[in-house]
Amino acid sequence: MRALVLSSGGVDSTTCLGMAVDKYGKENVVSLSVFYGQKHTKELEAATKVAKYYGVEHMAIDLSLIFKDSDCSLLSHSTEKIPHESYAEQLEKTDGKPVSTYVPFRNGLFLATAASIALSKKCDVIYYGAHADDAAGNAYPDCSEVFYNAMNTAVYEGSGRQLKIEAPLVTWNKATVVKKGLELKVPYELTWSCYEGGDKPCMKCGTCIDRMKAFEANNVKDPVLGE
Repeated sequence: MRALVLSSGGVDSTTCLGMAVDKYGKENVVSLSVFYGQKHTKELEAATKVAKYYGVEHMAIDLSLIFKDSDCSLLSHSTEKIPHESYAEQLEKTDGKPVSTYVPFRNGLFLATAASIALSKKCDVIYYGAHADDAAGNAYPDCSEVFYNAMNTAVYEGSGRQLKIEAPLVTWNKATVVKKGLELKVPYELTWSCYEGGDKPCMKCGTCIDRMKAFEANNVKDPVLGE
């Protein structure tokens, strides 16, 4: 069995990569990162470091042109500011729509792209790091269990039943993700989650807040914060 892991360089995808390496061995794992026009490259740099740490093949692809007309606040051409509040606070203002950092159908595009590459690489499974906290309240609908099941069916049937998607974290909250990663000794010190591109995490954006709470729930200091 061979696995392709979508790797953003953050906590969730790095935990998935650690799980895949643990299950299949590094020689049977491929890491795939995507540039989609982010305001910074910290995530991609982290993904490269993580792949090197595990000794797995790493690939990177540029899909930024697809999002050139999007005003998602994560994108470099957007005039929108990245919100400095929790996802719960953001959702109170969205009238049921996703948060402003939702990149339009990003995971659908990434998984479809990964499927083509995975088949070419003779992989049997794609791992991606969707988890329950991101899906909650429709913040990121392409992280939900319903979405995962639908995409898995599409990829399985569309590949001639050769390829499946696994989202091993999809029913977990982020604290459980970190717990699993700590058990596997995942190199969280190499990861990057913050939506801002500073020298240190801003500790104010939604993903920083979620990450901080997840490590606190495990009574462990986030290694990227230093001493």
